[in-house]
Amino acid sequence: MASNPPPMSPPPGNAATRNYAIVTAAYWGFTLTDGALRMLVLLHFYRLGYSSFMLAFLFLLYEAAGIAANLIGGWLATRYGIARMLAVGLTTQIIGFALLSLLNPEWTAAMSVAWVVVAQGICGVAKDLTKTASKSAIKITADQAKNQGSGQLFKWVAWFTGSKNAMKGVGFFLGGLLLDLLGFRGALWAMAALLALVLVGVVVFVPPLMGKAKASKSAKELFAKSPAINLLAAARVALFGARDVWFVVGVPVFLYASGWTFTMVGGFLAAWTIGYGLVQALAPNIVQRSADGLSAEVPAARWWSGALAVVPAALAVVVYLKVPHLEWVVVAGLAVFGFAFAINSSVHSYLILAYAGSEKAAEDVGFYYAANAAGRFMGTLLSGLLYQWGGLLYALIGSAVMLVICWLVTLALPVVRTARTVTESTAPTSPTGDTA
Repeated sequence: MASNPPPMSPPPGNAATRNYAIVTAAYWGFTLTDGALRMLVLLHFYRLGYSSFMLAFLFLLYEAAGIAANLIGGWLATRYGIARMLAVGLTTQIIGFALLSLLNPEWTAAMSVAWVVVAQGICGVAKDLTKTASKSAIKITADQAKNQGSGQLFKWVAWFTGSKNAMKGVGFFLGGLLLDLLGFRGALWAMAALLALVLVGVVVFVPPLMGKAKASKSAKELFAKSPAINLLAAARVALFGARDVWFVVGVPVFLYASGWTFTMVGGFLAAWTIGYGLVQALAPNIVQRSADGLSAEVPAARWWSGALAVVPAALAVVVYLKVPHLEWVVVAGLAVFGFAFAINSSVHSYLILAYAGSEKAAEDVGFYYAANAAGRFMGTLLSGLLYQWGGLLYALIGSAVMLVICWLVTLALPVVRTARTVTESTAPTSPTGDTA
């Protein structure tokens, strides 16, 4: 009697698309609650009378924790697989929500701040564990989908990053809505329940061994990345520091001081974030792509960094001159800044995966996003300090200086793949989806 044929497995491209869709959906759910959390904390403590600098302070451990979380998360994702790290990140966020919900209004201000800072730190760990695992999954799935046509890696990175930021903007609205409907504690419980559903989906549908490989054996090996990745990480520190140095505290406080209501300020920031995410998703249609994956993309990173530096410098002059209707000029300038920043961010997010080796992509991505978290931490801290010292003018000058540094670093980025990348990936991919 003839034996039954083995069951048909899905084509590699279809499996890669399925895994990409699942990971993206999981990260959407996470990002929705992460954006809502930021608005919840900001609005809740603003209503309690906290100063602008103290509001920035509440997020410092959140950003600082991400530095270590990205480094460790990349190593853990390589050693134990991406699915496990997604599950750990989601579980950690649920724990952070639970701790925040235990905040007691009868506590002293110092106790409340300490409790929130620690809980926010836990949520910061969760965010960057989840982000590192998700971005690494794109590298893995793109390598499996080389037959899907031109620019697959760039397209997937751009769509993932852009849709994530658009979802974060929606989360800003969700946070305010839940705070009005359910209160601070009820909103946190509702978001924890949503994440629990996402966690079940990850456990059930994401392949358990996805991204698992031989991890680095020492801290020196973990930090000793290729020159390209080190340079890109340095540029990322300056890029995100330049955004947050005036976006976290400076812009909201400036607009509120100009007569805007808090609802108007929150709505504008949400709309800006959604628009920023949409531009990121469209970046592959704006940035020229090359067959080798770097020769056009690296010059694009240099050009857009230089162009971006002009925006806060010009706005600083406008603020110094105190032109009429200054708040609307700043809003228009922020729109231009958001467009150029979105292109920069999308190109950087592509380049880290183009430079990364396939075997240890999670470690490379983790190292890179640790730099991203360091930039956010620096920008958040300086946002409160510079605005307190010299208002929006000082914050804009700080942003311009950081962007000039970012541009100078990108001038040193290589336009060919390094020996390390070629060694670790037997078939490195270009943004056209072909082997280089």
